[in-house]
Amino acid sequence: MQSPKEAGFCEAARDRPGCSLPQKRYEGMEGEEEMDMMDQKTKEEEIPVRRIDRELKYQGTILKVYQDTVQVNGHEAKWDYIHHNGAAAVVAVTEEGKLLMVRQYRNALDRYTLEIPAGALDYPEEPKIDCAYRELEEETGFRTDHLEYLLSINTTIAFCDEAIDVFVARNLIPSRQHLDPDENIQVEEWELEDLLELIAAGKMTDGKTVASILAYAVKYRGRGPERK
Repeated sequence: MQSPKEAGFCEAARDRPGCSLPQKRYEGMEGEEEMDMMDQKTKEEEIPVRRIDRELKYQGTILKVYQDTVQVNGHEAKWDYIHHNGAAAVVAVTEEGKLLMVRQYRNALDRYTLEIPAGALDYPEEPKIDCAYRELEEETGFRTDHLEYLLSINTTIAFCDEAIDVFVARNLIPSRQHLDPDENIQVEEWELEDLLELIAAGKMTDGKTVASILAYAVKYRGRGPERK
């Protein structure tokens, strides 16, 4: 993902920071016509916002926090903006059709969460599919020779440009976990129907995981575990 542009909000959709349209095409993606929908179709003259200034307030290990001064509807306002380099996630499917999930502690929530394997890019220009291959093996102890594109999501559109590409992994090959010193991840196998019940009951709150499981269910339900 490119760094935030200073020239304004009005670049074409594919060039906007945080746009969920992948920069490269993946196997399994729909055509351009199907991808260019709704907010991706916004034109320059339709955006009633002009950025006057952008000031870096904080730079962390995975994000930068800015304060934007914008003019909107004739008024000047201060908007917070967080830049994230992006991430990749994987819906990992076993031979039996179960999904590999990871349970890990999340400091921001101060509790453990159930998620699909995922991780941030190692560097801003890293291809997200490469990140997905790496994170799958590091977190689950399984690897694959093939990833199929599932969807792209923007996780927090009000103030953060984080974009995640999600892939499906089948034909899993046993390997071993490669966890960071500060990671504690438990790998669990789940039936798709049980995960859907958790979502329906409001017991799964991680946005990328909810979106990915629902997208997987819509696209693959009833097709079985084999790669199509």
